[in-house]
Amino acid sequence: MADKEVAVNRRAFHDYFVDEHYEAGIVLTGTEVKSLRAGKIQLRDGFVRIDGHEAWLENVHISPYTQGGYVNHEPMRPRKLLLHAEEISSLIGKVRQKGYTLVPLRVYFKRNHAKVDVGLARGKRQYDKRQALAAADARREMARALKR
Repeated sequence: MADKEVAVNRRAFHDYFVDEHYEAGIVLTGTEVKSLRAGKIQLRDGFVRIDGHEAWLENVHISPYTQGGYVNHEPMRPRKLLLHAEEISSLIGKVRQKGYTLVPLRVYFKRNHAKVDVGLARGKRQYDKRQALAAADARREMARALKR
């Protein structure tokens, strides 16, 4: 069964080198799930904060459900991520290293459960971003040339 992708943080791949991926569940309310199914989420400024032995998804905007009424959720509230204790403890050590951060890469549904692909990432410098854009342009040009 294929995963139903809801949102992808393409900006994260532009701004960071992603070294490792982790799959985490999200604790959501009912109206948040309905908004996710409608694709009303923005991951661009999101990050993952580890507090004690819990991981929290911060700064991710899930729009209020249009037919939610008074039971609607707060759009920018922190959401708890469901990771194994060993994963969290290893992430604590890795994030303490210089230059590493945790960013949400994509949100998807897997067997009707909302999941987040969390990436352990290092920040890119400006020249790294320029090199990546130049390589993408070169690949695009080669594909055009082969197509002709």
